[in-house]
Amino acid sequence: MGSERGARAGLALAALLAVSAPLAAAEETGDPGGVRMRRPGATSDAASPYQRRFHLDGESLDFEVAPPAKAFPSLVPMPDRWRIVEGLGVNERWWNPYDQSTLKGDRPIFGQDWFFVLGAVSDTLVEPRRLPTPVGAQATEHPGELDVFGNGDQLFFNQNFIVSLALIQGDTTFRPPDWEFRVTTVTSLNFLGVNERGVVSPNPDKGTTRFDQHAGIQELFVDRHLRNKSQAYDFDSLRLGIQPFITDFRGFLYFDGQPGARLFGNFWSNRLQYNLAAFCRLEKDTNSGLNTVFDMRDDQVFAADFFYQDWLTKGFTLEGLVVYNRNREGDENPHYDENGFLKRPSPVGDQRPSSYDVVYLGTGGDGHVGRLNLTTNLFLATGSDSHNPIAQRSVGILAWLGALEASMDFDWIRAKAYAYHASGDGDPYDGTATGFDAIFENPNFAGAGTSFWVRQGLPFVGGGGVGLKDRFSILPDLRSSKLEGQSNFVNPGITLAGVGADFDVLPELRIVSNANWIGFDKTETLQTLRQQRAVAQDVGWDLSAGVIYRPLFIDNLVFQVSGAVLVPAQGLKDIYAHDYGVFYSTVFNAILTY
Repeated sequence: MGSERGARAGLALAALLAVSAPLAAAEETGDPGGVRMRRPGATSDAASPYQRRFHLDGESLDFEVAPPAKAFPSLVPMPDRWRIVEGLGVNERWWNPYDQSTLKGDRPIFGQDWFFVLGAVSDTLVEPRRLPTPVGAQATEHPGELDVFGNGDQLFFNQNFIVSLALIQGDTTFRPPDWEFRVTTVTSLNFLGVNERGVVSPNPDKGTTRFDQHAGIQELFVDRHLRNKSQAYDFDSLRLGIQPFITDFRGFLYFDGQPGARLFGNFWSNRLQYNLAAFCRLEKDTNSGLNTVFDMRDDQVFAADFFYQDWLTKGFTLEGLVVYNRNREGDENPHYDENGFLKRPSPVGDQRPSSYDVVYLGTGGDGHVGRLNLTTNLFLATGSDSHNPIAQRSVGILAWLGALEASMDFDWIRAKAYAYHASGDGDPYDGTATGFDAIFENPNFAGAGTSFWVRQGLPFVGGGGVGLKDRFSILPDLRSSKLEGQSNFVNPGITLAGVGADFDVLPELRIVSNANWIGFDKTETLQTLRQQRAVAQDVGWDLSAGVIYRPLFIDNLVFQVSGAVLVPAQGLKDIYAHDYGVFYSTVFNAILTY
């Protein structure tokens, strides 16, 4: 059998060689030449000049060879290979981001590898809510009231216009670009209407409404691809300027866009990734939360982290991190926000300025183990504060935070359970601050934007302008402001546990729901500031649900509607001593993206 297959292969090779000579001659003379063979079944002798036939074991095999170049009609020159599709009728329509578009980086704007990318977003938010609202010290909107808290119904509106421009060089199919220049600006228009004076401004003459606008630069960086380290395109890159950075999987510790330098890359066919970063923090606009460029704070963040993919099991990523927060704002003059409220030093305790050094050590994991989706994080904070205004002395810092979320998919339903604990301080005056605080948290956890507790800020009257917790945070850290205040490690801490479920009812429609129980870890700090004998640990129940609708099945048009209630337990009743019934938050959000 072996010799027979060899003989057949030899005959086939000979046949192919037999037709190669006339084909070469045709390429030189322009004459196809060769033997004009008749196709099997043809009724005339006419045949393609490029058809060939050879015989093998009594069988006739017909095939056609490629014609010479001169047999083709004249070629139409193209400016570059990116415009070839235009010859096939795929033409540019700039207004549709899903069509071929030079504005979206589908074709080079100049040369062969310089691309321009334009992004534009309209983000509209309408938020009716009921929050505990302090009565102004000088006047109240409702004469005759003696309560510390008054009417809590509010209306908040915010319109953001986001424009992002990027110039990118390089073939990014398999590797990062060689150069990237990016700028992102956000223009905010916002309105707040309340029912008590002294909320929008410490001056009661300002009334109960406020309209404000601000334009901030959220990204302004250059990214340089330094080198490739392997055939799998492992790389090192350097990014300089205002850039987003998140220290952990869910934004528990630091998630912001600040000016700095970041060296990042990967190893081992992208199985290991790393970041080395240093940032100087900018002041934030009070009412929009956007950067105030270029008003720098004397507050720096240094971070080093690594990620190890497929750790212990495929699909699970391990993270380790070290973050250092250096704050030297204790030597500055008092800082007031745009509305006239004191933010630094914090208007609580003896109101003396302070500086601090805090090192965070953290580890975590994110991914799946079989069908179980799992996210974990654990942080230890250690350092010193030169003068904590609540402790009224210098303190050492030793605090921790742990979080866990587990979920599993059942066809179109994802069920989840989660827990979160941040240590609190049981003795404000003992010289050790054990209440955990973050640098700039923005957590995606426990319902995130739909949850009342995570989304809304709550005031704390006993500390004057100090909040019990800030907007888009979990920690009850008794800061003057997450945006403009300083970290505070003398706080009550918190325990949160909950369950939730996401329902993909339709490809374009998702329903989300969460139920959380919340309690303080320690209440001695609250009792000290309120000068009352007892504050219960039980905060209450946070219940929320929302609908996410994408009518076009894509993320360019997204509508979100959600509602949440916080049913206060004895702990909040002890703090506010006002019968609000339940606190609520309703959110209408429309996001249009080009």
